[in-house]
Amino acid sequence: MSAGWVAGAVRARAFAARCPGAEGAREIARGPTLDDALRRLATTPYARYTRAAVGLAGAQRAVAAALLWQLRVLAGWLPRGGARLLVPLASGFEIANVVSRLPAPEGGRAEAVEPYRLGALETAWRSLERAGTLQELRAALAASRWGDPGDDTPWALVTGMRMAAARRVAVFVPPARRWAQGRAVLLTARELFVHRRSPTRSVRRDAARLLGARASAAPSYPEFRESLPSTARWVLTDVDEPGELWRAEARWWRTVQAEGAAMLRQGRYGPAVVVGAVASLSADAWRVRAALESAARGGRPGEAFDALV
Repeated sequence: MSAGWVAGAVRARAFAARCPGAEGAREIARGPTLDDALRRLATTPYARYTRAAVGLAGAQRAVAAALLWQLRVLAGWLPRGGARLLVPLASGFEIANVVSRLPAPEGGRAEAVEPYRLGALETAWRSLERAGTLQELRAALAASRWGDPGDDTPWALVTGMRMAAARRVAVFVPPARRWAQGRAVLLTARELFVHRRSPTRSVRRDAARLLGARASAAPSYPEFRESLPSTARWVLTDVDEPGELWRAEARWWRTVQAEGAAMLRQGRYGPAVVVGAVASLSADAWRVRAALESAARGGRPGEAFDALV
């Protein structure tokens, strides 16, 4: 194992060890106000970004920005080419940048936000940033590693990117393939059985690659569950109807956290340890964002937060 992978693995474990964890998140969630919760973050890795945050949305975005900073630092410690392993795992930040540029829903007003600074974790942001219309945005995606989302409506652009992200993780980050399949299950189930939208051809193609042709074309939720491959069916265990998909989302995050922690405990240095660290860091940030919302609502963690932690 090269010195670069050893250094990256050591830094990855150090980052993960500083996370507040489940108990820390519970303390943050108890609030009883958002200001109290933010003060509790003062001794965590999120403090650098959250100390100047204003409002719940600003605080949650600051937590995400702190996670991105950790991933960028981690990428810098990896050997040449090692950062490519992290690019698919960090693709959600590029998706968020695109979402921030889309038109607001009818009657709404888009809030201007500073895009996340991706650095070496960028896929095609510099091209996407220059797109002035939805049609230009679709063309830029089609010319990049994202691929054509299949349409230029806002929901098609975002759904196409999210499914493409799952496909890229499954292909280029083998230790995370199971998580990518689970993410594809959640995305497909929501589109088909909650939003009642017919995915574009490119989204169906990516879903079929991850879940099989039968699942991606299932006409009902029960048939969708039954047709999933065994490697992906776990995410919908005991989730009997689409209205309970939030439980599946919580299970997905708990699984990512647990399996990432297991990778971190491995005695060997290498890519799996780094992937495990990214999983642990990402799950912790998601949990802290949920804790901030709980605190902002009076510090009484609800069923959804309990299901997560």
